[in-house]
Amino acid sequence: MQEQYAPGALFWIICLAVIVFYIATMWKVFEKAGKPGWASIIPIYNTIVLLQISGKPGWWVLLYFIPVVNIVIAVIATLGLAHNFGKGTGFAIGLMLLGFIFLPILAWGDAQYQPQPV
Repeated sequence: MQEQYAPGALFWIICLAVIVFYIATMWKVFEKAGKPGWASIIPIYNTIVLLQISGKPGWWVLLYFIPVVNIVIAVIATLGLAHNFGKGTGFAIGLMLLGFIFLPILAWGDAQYQPQPV
């Protein structure tokens, strides 16, 4: 029988570093959009605020609980997020596929929040 090992300390340190980095990134994106940074760490509320930043109604958070519809809503919200920061559809695709690279660019880059009229 093969022994099973628990993850070591290095694994947990890396996990913690990734979590802290993601929180800092989202905090900065929220602040750039004029929203409180602390909102990025509150589950569900952060999705409502992110939808508002994307120019979508907050009640759309309910649509995230419907299978398949949630994927469509996430794509629409990501497109809105990119466009409201003056970025194009290509950047939105980057946010969807390589968020760990494109979110920090959005947070600490020169992008300015410019809400688009609906």
